[in-house]
Amino acid sequence: MSGHSGQSPVPVESNGITPFQQMVASCSGALLTSLFVTPLDVVKIRLQAQKSPLFKGKCFVYCNGLMDHICVCTNGNSKAWYKAPGHFNSTLDAFIKIVRREGVKSLWSGLPPTLVMAVPATVIYFTCYDQLCAALKVRMGSHADEAPLLAGALARVGSVTVISPLELIRTKLQAQRQSYRELSEVIRSAVQAEGWQSLWRGWGPTLLRDVPFSAMYWYNYEKGKAWLCEHYHTREPTFAITFLSGAVSGSVSILAVLSAEFEFFSRWSCNGCVGVSIVSSRASSSTLTVMSRIVAENGIGGLFAGFLPRLIKVAPACAIMISSYEFGKAFFRKHNQERLLVPQQTSNT
Repeated sequence: MSGHSGQSPVPVESNGITPFQQMVASCSGALLTSLFVTPLDVVKIRLQAQKSPLFKGKCFVYCNGLMDHICVCTNGNSKAWYKAPGHFNSTLDAFIKIVRREGVKSLWSGLPPTLVMAVPATVIYFTCYDQLCAALKVRMGSHADEAPLLAGALARVGSVTVISPLELIRTKLQAQRQSYRELSEVIRSAVQAEGWQSLWRGWGPTLLRDVPFSAMYWYNYEKGKAWLCEHYHTREPTFAITFLSGAVSGSVSILAVLSAEFEFFSRWSCNGCVGVSIVSSRASSSTLTVMSRIVAENGIGGLFAGFLPRLIKVAPACAIMISSYEFGKAFFRKHNQERLLVPQQTSNT
């Protein structure tokens, strides 16, 4: 009996792993994805800065493959990573020159601040999705195949709702060049000026961009994974199956729902950044106004600006994230099964 109590079984969910193990798996996936994809965005921003100098107060959208972050230029000198000197002729030329002149680690410039937001957002998102999807499949009965669609949308709403005020505060701190010690004062001043709802400014446009993508992505991913498993006669998806399903699903989803939204979100996010006031109520514009302005300036094609570079980045990011996450879950599932077998073997002996 003592042997049995010493090896208490792990409390597992219906999918074979605990929520905490899901969180660890998604955290590991977020770190790996950020490490792989960040160099692509560092090079992209350096190329953009070459064409359009990043002066004080101007902002740009920085993405590590998992989340978009508003970065505000805070100084007029060339010390910031995105202002380092250099003339680049192409993406490959930029990679080579940055590594030669500044070292390999410069390709991950600006990564730590983005991980502060990307990792918790990803953990919330993926864990909520798995929990919601499992619950919805039970309740939806004959419509269980549509559970990933709804679970993906709801999980994204949850993660955006939690992270939006944190991202806004981080951007405001960066713009005003204040330390995190002054965080309480920044929040207090924002709430006093415009109320608590001001902390969620940008929530609507972010949902407009992210929720349709998430719903499409998870639905396509689950369908693709199931089809590939059936095609290759395997019960459990392999790393290659999850990687391919993630890449294809990410590409299809961005084609379906994100093509016309990225340029709009970039414009909307950066609107009001100049002059420290981050997307204030006086400076910000409505969704329709921003989209109308883009069409007026650049035509319908302006809504699709930056689509190809984003597709090139999102597809591998989705593939790396989901395959890493699934690998982590498979590892914990096997670990739990082995631990559950130990008490049974002990009792039999």
